[in-house]
Order: sequence, then C-alpha cells, then structure tokens
Amino acid sequence: MATTGREKLNKLYTHLAPGTPLTSEDLATLGISADLAVHYVRAGWLERMARGVYCRPNDPPALHPSVVLLQRTFEGLHVGGKSALDWQGIRQYVAQRPVLHLYGWKAGRLPEWFTERFPADYHRKRLFEERPEALLHVRPFENRKGAPLVSAPERALLELLSEVGVRQPLQEARELVESSYNLRAAVLGELLKRCGSVKTVRLCLQLGRELSLRWFDKLDPSQLPKGSNRPWVGRSREGLLVLKP
Repeated sequence: MATTGREKLNKLYTHLAPGTPLTSEDLATLGISADLAVHYVRAGWLERMARGVYCRPNDPPALHPSVVLLQRTFEGLHVGGKSALDWQGIRQYVAQRPVLHLYGWKAGRLPEWFTERFPADYHRKRLFEERPEALLHVRPFENRKGAPLVSAPERALLELLSEVGVRQPLQEARELVESSYNLRAAVLGELLKRCGSVKTVRLCLQLGRELSLRWFDKLDPSQLPKGSNRPWVGRSREGLLVLKP
C-alpha cells in the first residue's frame, strides 16, 4: 500500500472513538474515496454494513454513536418516552433487551443495519409547539459532547403518556408516573402549556392528582390546555379511558 494510503488507514483507526459507525461522507472527510473504501472492504480493513455505511472490523457499532449518526438524517430525532426515562433512572424493572424508543419530526423508517443490532422503534411525533432544530428540553445525554439527544424526564413522561391507549399500557404508565416525584414542576408546566394533545395534558394532571405527587401541587391547571368541558374518551385494549377536564 502507498504511504498516503497507510496514513489514511492509520487516521481511520486512531482518530475515531471505538464503536463509531461511518458514512461515505465521513470517509471522504478522512480523505478516503469511494474507490479506496471498496479496496479497504475487500482487504478486510473496513466492513460494509449497508450502502454507504461502514464500521471497522472487530469494532461493531455501539448504540450511542449509532443514534448520533441517525440524528444526521432524521430531523428532530431523539431518545424519548420510556427509553429516556429509563436512561435517566426512572424505571419499574430492568428489561434484558429493552426496545429503544426514538421520536422524530417526520415519518421515516429506521435502517436495518441499526435495528438488527439494537431493537428499536421510531415514531413521528409533534407533541409540542416547537421547531425540530430547537426541541424543548432535549439535550445530549448527561450533557456529554457527542452524546445522543435525549428528552428531559419531564418531556419523556409526557411522550410516554401520549402513547397510552396506543402502544403504552396505562398501568405501566401509572407506575412510572408514581416514580416521577422528583420532576421539576416549572419544566413540566412549560411543556404542558405548549402540548397539543388534550389527552396527554389531562392524563398527566389526573395521575398527578391521584398519586399526590409534589409537582402536581405546583401546577395551575387553569392555565393549561385541557380542551373543552366535555370528558375525553378513548378506547384501548385495557378498555375505555375517560379523562375529565
């Protein structure tokens, strides 16, 4: 191999964190052309996972850098709902291989190279009045540089409640709400005011009231978008869900 080729290969192996998947654009930034990438794959110095997506041999992609890569192609993508709660220590039990819940701004489908390695689902969700480039209370996990974006616990709880009656059992949601006694009332109130789902707002208030949680006492329900004076009624596998205003 020519000296320049060795230099590029050395950069590929030494300048990237372990478990980092690469795209063709990433390789080009390292000076590795499409033809040279093909050569590296054939020589066993690079592994092709899908069209335009690679990893280094014996260095399978890790979850966090893989989610970060997806964020480049899925507008507004972040870890949310039950997964975000779990990542931040709010859980009922530890699943052996939990499904990762990802949310984004537009409809889409997770690539197979990702779902084959990490059980995950993706849902388009526009629960709040916000812009995809400035999501409310979504930050890098543990504020670490280069970490995947994750909903704050207050946002994650509302994302979870929005799924009740669809993909989320009410009883499990209730148990998770009961564990959320340390939520910040100011953050939760801000999110509730900008929430476009009457069901989510009412369910949050109802469970907070029933469970006598501290953050509920600090909210002003009269200032929140609860809809009309009529009950909200929905059907699920658990039966009727009736939420009063």
